[in-house]
Amino acid sequence: MKIISLALVLGASMAMVACGTPQSEFGVYRQSDGTVGVHAPKSAKDTEAQAAAAEECKKLGKRGATIVETRKTVNDRFPMTYIFVCNNY
Repeated sequence: MKIISLALVLGASMAMVACGTPQSEFGVYRQSDGTVGVHAPKSAKDTEAQAAAAEECKKLGKRGATIVETRKTVNDRFPMTYIFVCNNY
């Protein structure tokens, strides 16, 4: 009986932790040429995409991100892709 109740408590706590973590709205990725790409949702603004890229650049030891290119995609979920270069300004 103790094992069953322990398993129930453990399962419930794992479910609560999993539900408490929000998913990012942006798809941020590093490219082989050193730039950072951001797939932005429909409701996103350019400044929000730049903030997401700046966070990724901070992981690389850089201070900020400057936009290099903007592309429209055929993806309904992420209709815009932004390309940023990380810098140390």
